[in-house]
Amino acid sequence: MSNVDPFGAPLFADVAGDVEVSFEFFPPKSEKMEETLWDSIETLSPLDPRFVSVTYGAGGTTRERTHNTVARIARETRIPAAAHLTCVEATKDEIDQVARDYWDAGVRHIVALRGDPPRAGDKYATHPGGYENAADLVAGLRKLHPFEISVAAYPECHPDSPNATADIDNLKAKIDAGANRAITQFFFEPETFFRFRDDVAKAGIDAEIVPGIMPVMSFASVQRMSAMCGTAVPAWMGRLFEGLDERPAARQLVAATLAAELARKLYAGGVRQFHFYTLNRAELSYAICHLLGVRPKVGAALAAA
Repeated sequence: MSNVDPFGAPLFADVAGDVEVSFEFFPPKSEKMEETLWDSIETLSPLDPRFVSVTYGAGGTTRERTHNTVARIARETRIPAAAHLTCVEATKDEIDQVARDYWDAGVRHIVALRGDPPRAGDKYATHPGGYENAADLVAGLRKLHPFEISVAAYPECHPDSPNATADIDNLKAKIDAGANRAITQFFFEPETFFRFRDDVAKAGIDAEIVPGIMPVMSFASVQRMSAMCGTAVPAWMGRLFEGLDERPAARQLVAATLAAELARKLYAGGVRQFHFYTLNRAELSYAICHLLGVRPKVGAALAAA
């Protein structure tokens, strides 16, 4: 009998430790949520992320909390902090002032987004005297300070775009305006990203395209978010999470397995940068990073306050 393993090496055996990661958080709404957020940052910071970003609520509803969270990361950690900034419900002067305040707080990275209307279901409209869209915002930021600028990309097309070609044209406009990279909306099948990467290359876009990975904390929540942003949820995902609502530990194992498998297939396709939507929870993202060969680095932990 042959002693050769017919299935080859374990799935993650040849990951070389050459992966770079970043993490996304949202500003906490309560003292308890703030504690959870900082526990997560403390857990993930030894992995030496390229940056961590903090989201900005629809219509600028979390502007102050976002600023406070980003400023604290910049002040108390060694991790480069990135602040989300949108065009919604503010004039150019107001947005420019927010950006200047970030710069003064030591923040050198902006995630520039058009943003969503303040009321769900409303059609987006440019604010009077405001930036028209994300490309316009990128161009405006470039006039203020030498920020590092990330923008959003949509492998399955933004819901407001008339078609995929127009969506990629919009991405190109953002890169041409001065963005350094694009971070994708989350998706669940590697082929979705690879098709998009090919289409982006054909359009003459040579900026870094970083896949956004969403570990599933709650399948119902993922379905809601996916419906809002145009992400397809494969039928097989529903079957895999079925019956796990009352078994959080089992659900977490399934979620980690699926997200890690997605990341590993992306790695096999040449991807070396990953952005994790953490939902302010560390363990799933930490486990996936570990499987990808990302290990704590000496000196990468939180700086003393």
